[in-house]
Parts: sequence; C-alpha cells; structure tokens
Amino acid sequence: MRNLRILLLLLIISLMTHGVVTAQSVKAPDWQISEWINGPGVTLSELKGKVVVVEFFQLWCPGCNSFSIPLMKKWNRTFSDELASGDLVLLSIHTVFEGHDYQNPKRLRSFVKEKGIHHLVGIDEHQSGERIPETMKRYRTRGTPEMAIIDKRGYIRFQKFGGFNPSPAERLIRQLIGEPFVAN
Repeated sequence: MRNLRILLLLLIISLMTHGVVTAQSVKAPDWQISEWINGPGVTLSELKGKVVVVEFFQLWCPGCNSFSIPLMKKWNRTFSDELASGDLVLLSIHTVFEGHDYQNPKRLRSFVKEKGIHHLVGIDEHQSGERIPETMKRYRTRGTPEMAIIDKRGYIRFQKFGGFNPSPAERLIRQLIGEPFVAN
C-alpha cells in the first residue's frame, strides 16, 4: 500500500512538472507579438469570454510539423461551428529560440502559406540580445511544440509540451465552451 501511495505521488508530481495545468490557478499572461500573419492582431484581454487555444511552434520543429500543426488544422475542422460563432479562437505563436537567421518572418510567411495555415499567427517578440522571445518566457514554455488552452476568464486550464493524446484536450475545449462566462 505504501508503494502504491509513493507511485501515485510520483505520478502527480510528474504531471505537474511536465507542463500539464488543469486547474484555474494560473492567469494567462498577455503575449508580446512583433507581427501578425493572417489578420489583425489581438490581445488576450480582447478575447475574454472566448476559449483560446494557443500553439507555440517553430517552422523547423519536427514535432510541430508532425503533431501540433496538423492538430491545429484538425481542430479548425472539428470546431468549425465554434470558431465561426466566435466561442473559440485558435492562434499560433512562432517562438524562435534557435536558428534565428533561418526562422525569419519572410520564411515564416511563406511557410504559413505553403502549409495552408489560415488562423492568426503571431511572431513572438525578441528583445535585443535575448535568445528566448518574450511570450515564450511569460508562458514558461519548455520548447516547441507546446499548446495551451485558456478559458473564458483568461486562466490556463491546460498546457503541455510535446505530443499528447488530443481526445482529453478536445473534451476540455468542449467543456470550457459550454461553461457560462462570468467576468471577474
């Protein structure tokens, strides 16, 4: 019995330290974007009352190209009614922390067009002399791909680095869309 308790505690600690957030305990920080692709920019505060899915990616990231970019395209189809009604917003943030010369805005614009990405894509702002961009620091992402789901009140309800089973995340998105919005 003691070994089972220890195992469960280790599992909980592992989930907490590997970027999965499921409680309304963390207020989502604003992003800091230098340029938007596919439309005018938007702030997090402008999205209050909507569920927001944020994909943090790099154009040359293998996991982004094999997992998060296809998942965002799938979610564009799966949640087309919710997106059309404005209950849900999908956006991607290009968080370049390596290969800055190659992963530039010009190449990103071509990549977005080539991949058929139609939702908003923001370029995470870099401060001079910094390797890590600002929004990546604010969200404490561990790399790319990383996904965050933000509820209608602006709280992170899910954040995960790397690949994951999308089914629980899809259920969470549906649950959050169904929750009433109460301004805080």
